[in-house]
Amino acid sequence: MRKSAFTRLRQMMTLGLAAFLASTSLNAVEACTGIRLIAEDGGVVYGRSMEWGAFDLNSRVAIIPRGYTFTGTTPDGVNGKRWAAKYGVVGLDMLEKDFLADGMNEAGLAGGMFYHPGFAAYPEYDAAMAEETITAVDLLAYVLTQFSTIEEVRNGLEDVRVVAVVEEAIGIPVQAHWMVVEPSGKSLVIEYENGDLRLFDNPLGVITNAPGFDWHITNLRNYLNLSAVALPDKNLEDMNFSPLGGGSGMTGLPGDFTPPSRFVRAVAWTQTARPTESAGEATYELLRILDNFNVPLGAAEGSNQAAENLKGMRSSTIWTTAWDQENRDLYFHTQHNRRLRKVSLNELDFSGDEIIRIPLEMEKTQDVLDLTPVN
Repeated sequence: MRKSAFTRLRQMMTLGLAAFLASTSLNAVEACTGIRLIAEDGGVVYGRSMEWGAFDLNSRVAIIPRGYTFTGTTPDGVNGKRWAAKYGVVGLDMLEKDFLADGMNEAGLAGGMFYHPGFAAYPEYDAAMAEETITAVDLLAYVLTQFSTIEEVRNGLEDVRVVAVVEEAIGIPVQAHWMVVEPSGKSLVIEYENGDLRLFDNPLGVITNAPGFDWHITNLRNYLNLSAVALPDKNLEDMNFSPLGGGSGMTGLPGDFTPPSRFVRAVAWTQTARPTESAGEATYELLRILDNFNVPLGAAEGSNQAAENLKGMRSSTIWTTAWDQENRDLYFHTQHNRRLRKVSLNELDFSGDEIIRIPLEMEKTQDVLDLTPVN
């Protein structure tokens, strides 16, 4: 009994310390937003913005072949679960390591990892179960290389234990939750709370950060007045008042960078998005919506970040992706270059032996087409 009480106290203290560190030193990074759109012909596009205003993640496009072997990380080292990729995957990694932040496999299953500070709490590590264990930064690669549907993800996660492992780049374990989308449009949110796995169906196809996904869904009830339809004119004491301009139906839409406000905006804009006839056209719409979530460097976290860490950065929004799950195409642009770049999974050979890694930024300059007439 004493041991159980001590264990619970230690868990509470660990979670509290992690939340404190996250809220004081890493508040710059809590701004990622993920959305999904479904075209009129059933084509599905998932995408997200990657905000990380503490330092550059130095992400790369990672092309993972079928059969590539992974080993999960535990608090004891790289001695966790071993698995071989059933599906080839294209992903965007972080910190020049094989940590996937976003990706899609050749079956069209796509998803991303999103920061979840102060709320993610994983099962305690048990060395006797190391062969079943991975950590948060391993999970997306595990899901995308092993599964092709949401149902497979739901069932397969019961066979793996996700535990906290300190990531040296931030000095604390990565606290995360995940959104996964299959080509039918069905979406799932994966969270860990108090050591328990929690899975949420996500028919709205939206995710941000803390707090828990179910809280965000409940919070939407505070914004039932929002509408794409303009407010009607109103007469008061023989005086006529009309809205000052377009968009009056969205009066009250929260505009700050906090996760709850971004969640509400993401739902509002995806639910009122223009109809698109195909996944290709939905990609345009998805990227336009995600443009609304760009965070200027310093706007969300202030100007007290270490200047050396931010050297060379131009934005807290490091990159933005759109994954066409019907045509198996990745589109992305970055903080340095708004030119849209593409990787087609259907054109790739996933039969290799090693991961191919392509830097996102060949040159950190904006592609500009000069249209000035020449005399």
